[in-house]
Amino acid sequence: MYMETIRPSSDLRNKYPEISRLTRETREPVFITVNGREDTVLMGYAQYGRLKSELDLLRTLAEAQDDVDRGRISPIADTSSDIRKNLLARKEV
Repeated sequence: MYMETIRPSSDLRNKYPEISRLTRETREPVFITVNGREDTVLMGYAQYGRLKSELDLLRTLAEAQDDVDRGRISPIADTSSDIRKNLLARKEV
């Protein structure tokens, strides 16, 4: 686990380059407060991309698990055959 970095909102105006560098170097979010209360979380672009990719993967896995739970499954041979047919149909168009 990491130590949370908490900064006041005035630092966005006065020390933005420092905060930006911090998010890139530590690869951890910086929590911004307004009047002592949490308000915003800043993170580097690369970190955001990784987080978004992880969330997309988790959503896909949750959907797949829901299919299994509801019995919406078929043998892999059938699935592979369907994929092959769809790919061939695309080539013909």
